[in-house]
Amino acid sequence: MTPDTATSTEPPLWALHRELTTKTVRTDLTHAFHPGQPHFPAFPDERREMPFDMSRGDGFNVHLYTIVGQWGTHVDPPVHFVAGARALDEIPVEEMILPLVVLDISDRVSVDPDAVPTLDDVAAWEARHGRVPAGSFVALRTGWSHRWPDPAAMANKDEAGVSHYPGWSADVLRYLFEEAGVTAIGHEQTDTDPGLATSAGDFSLERYVLARDRWQIELMADLHLVPEAGALIVATWPKPQGGSGFPARVFALHQAV
Repeated sequence: MTPDTATSTEPPLWALHRELTTKTVRTDLTHAFHPGQPHFPAFPDERREMPFDMSRGDGFNVHLYTIVGQWGTHVDPPVHFVAGARALDEIPVEEMILPLVVLDISDRVSVDPDAVPTLDDVAAWEARHGRVPAGSFVALRTGWSHRWPDPAAMANKDEAGVSHYPGWSADVLRYLFEEAGVTAIGHEQTDTDPGLATSAGDFSLERYVLARDRWQIELMADLHLVPEAGALIVATWPKPQGGSGFPARVFALHQAV
C-alpha cells in the first residue's frame, strides 16, 4: 500500500485529526492546581495525601485529593447557584466543543483594575469579525491570569479590604445570552462579578448566567495566546453525578497568533 493509497482510504475523522494536529496550534488555557493557590476566601485550602507512595516502598503512587469543586480552573454548572438546575453530569458533550470568541479588555485593565467590558467592546469585535456566533463560548481576556498563583495579587485588595479586579458587566452578559445566544462564558479572574461587587457580597452576574441554564469556566489561563476569533475551545471535566463544580481542563485549537 502506498502512502497515497493510505491517505485516500483514511477514515474522515482520522484525516481531520491529522489536519488538526499538523496545521493548528493547541493552547492549554488551564492552570495547574495545588495547595495554597488563589481561591474564593470562604473555601478551605486543598489537602493532599499519599496512601500509596513508591518512595515508601509501595509498588505505585496514589494521591488522595481533598478539594472543593470550584478549585483552580473550574466549571460552574447551573446548579452551583440554582437549586434543581443542571448539574455537571447533565451537560452534554455537544456543549464541550464550541467556537471561541475572545473579548479583550486587557489594555484597559492594565490601567484600571476595576474595568469591565462594554457594549462598545462587543460592537468593535463584531465590526472586525461579524456577529458573535450563536452557540459559542465567549472568554473575557483581562490579563489577570498573569497574576497567578499569587493570592494577594489576584485579590488586589486596598487598605479597606476591598478587592479591585475586573469582571463582566450586566449589559454585555444580557447581549451575549439574550441576543447572541451564546452557550457559555469564561474569564481569568476568580469571579464573574468584578471585585467591587464581590467585596460587597454581590454575585448577581454569576447568578444571572447560571439561572439562564448556562455554564462558565473560571480562572482561565493564557488567553493572550489565542486569537480573538476563529478558534475552537474544548472544555472537559469529570462527571460526578449531581456535581455542582469541578476542576476543568480547557484548551483551544487555532491558527498561530
